[in-house]
Amino acid sequence: MQRRSFVLGAIGTVGAAWATSGCQPQAPYAHITGGSSNTALQRGHALRDATAWPAPSHTRHVQVLIAGGGVAGLAAARAMQLAGVQDFALLELEDTPGGNSRPGQVGGLACPLGAHYLPVPGDAAREVQDWLEELGLRQRVAGRWRYDDRYLCHSPQERLYQDGTWHKGLLPTHQASASTLAQYRRFAQAVRSAHQAAPFAMPTLTTWEAGGMPAAHRALDAITFAQWLAQQGLDDAHLRWYLDHCCRDDFGAGVARVSAWAGIHYFASRQGFFAPGDAPSDEAEHPAVLTWPEGNGWLTQRLAAPLGDRLHTATSVLRITEARHHVLVDALHHPSGQVVRWQAQRCIVALPVLVARRVVQNPPAFVPAVAQRLATAPWVVSNIHINAPLTDRPGAAPAWDSVLYADPTPGGLGYVNAGHQRLDPRPQPTVLTYYQALGDHPQARQQLAQQPWTHWAHAALTTLAGPHPDLPARATHIEVTRYGHAMAIPEPGLGQFLSQIAPTPHKNKGGALSNGERFRPLPLPTSARVAYAHADWSGYSVLEEAFTRGHTAGGWAAG
Repeated sequence: MQRRSFVLGAIGTVGAAWATSGCQPQAPYAHITGGSSNTALQRGHALRDATAWPAPSHTRHVQVLIAGGGVAGLAAARAMQLAGVQDFALLELEDTPGGNSRPGQVGGLACPLGAHYLPVPGDAAREVQDWLEELGLRQRVAGRWRYDDRYLCHSPQERLYQDGTWHKGLLPTHQASASTLAQYRRFAQAVRSAHQAAPFAMPTLTTWEAGGMPAAHRALDAITFAQWLAQQGLDDAHLRWYLDHCCRDDFGAGVARVSAWAGIHYFASRQGFFAPGDAPSDEAEHPAVLTWPEGNGWLTQRLAAPLGDRLHTATSVLRITEARHHVLVDALHHPSGQVVRWQAQRCIVALPVLVARRVVQNPPAFVPAVAQRLATAPWVVSNIHINAPLTDRPGAAPAWDSVLYADPTPGGLGYVNAGHQRLDPRPQPTVLTYYQALGDHPQARQQLAQQPWTHWAHAALTTLAGPHPDLPARATHIEVTRYGHAMAIPEPGLGQFLSQIAPTPHKNKGGALSNGERFRPLPLPTSARVAYAHADWSGYSVLEEAFTRGHTAGGWAAG
């Protein structure tokens, strides 16, 4: 990564940065160094604003070209290898693959730069389950599937800071009134009823293969989650805060913007929703999730490891042209400044839709149509290195995920502790990863591009100093990562629109793969020689969606 390192609150450059951001240097942060990694922003904006590119210096030939090295692109590469296809190349803009699931490192300690966990997948996510089995993360014991305890989130898993005290879990229960608890139970019943009316499943490909959303889902998809809650008389402030937090966590925007289908899907496609005291077990109330110090970067590193020289990083796709007998892909290799032309029999476009719209020449009508409909949420991820554990306010013990009720920072979602999975109980340095989802803030993307990294660092440090007064003394370094278009927002109408893009399952050769898996035919947006495989095509960004779409595209390319 290209980084610049400064000292917070120092004179000169950083002092000017604070002035432009409306913040002034503060003595408690003067010793904290920091920086920003915004390779994608810099490279993407440079290409967007460029008027011309160099001519291709040479042409390379491959059977399949994968554009995009996020989870979908990496999953496509894995699927092709399992099917025996080795003649392919994968092009990735960043210096490391993984997309929103890239791993990071601060002060020598691993930490996430984005997605930091994977819920134990349900039966509909067959491709993800098979992959986790291949990695040794799950195995069948006495007829039941068992996940490796080392990677299941250790207890305590979650806590909430409210009224100056830490409380177990994220659902606000501190001094909850009888009416609040009643609304919790009513919402739980509403989620169960919605699932019974028309089952929810993740990935959406498995429910859309019949050619569209069920009628019950279409009705939910037509309105916002906030509108649906109002129709149900669910107006309790604590419930609304919790549901808003959940939506921002998975979709980048809150209940007033995402569809009711997406809001209910969050719960119904996974473990459901349980009111306090109603969960059949602690595991149901706090569902099992897999996590690592580097977040889902642990998974993407393992997807990328077998690719060798077929993985080409620091490479921007400039144009994709589909011809009758081949696909031409021009790509800029940033370190050398050279443009390479790739000629492939087939191409998998595992790029965000807004990028695909720009680079695919004469695209199928559904590409610009989806790009016009799709909104995306900016995100900020601040990794704070601390040299020793923080002093806690009273209440629940330190947890993996710590959230502030009514976080004062725009889009604040709390932080995860990269050291939570350690088995060594001795106090030692760690990294706290603080998240901001900014889909509800109209000027956020412009601010991301204009404000210095110190603006975001100051917000994270100031917010967390509330529950942790000794944070300024413990923090040594902070790295800020900004995503201008981190994830798709499932606004009303988007789900139904996307479900109609590819109503017919694609064709592939089927059969058993080298690890015993089988490709199953699922809907996939395709033209004659190009397949589109990115979580954007599901309308929201989670690993299960990206992986299944990538795996499905790999089966298409191998067929």
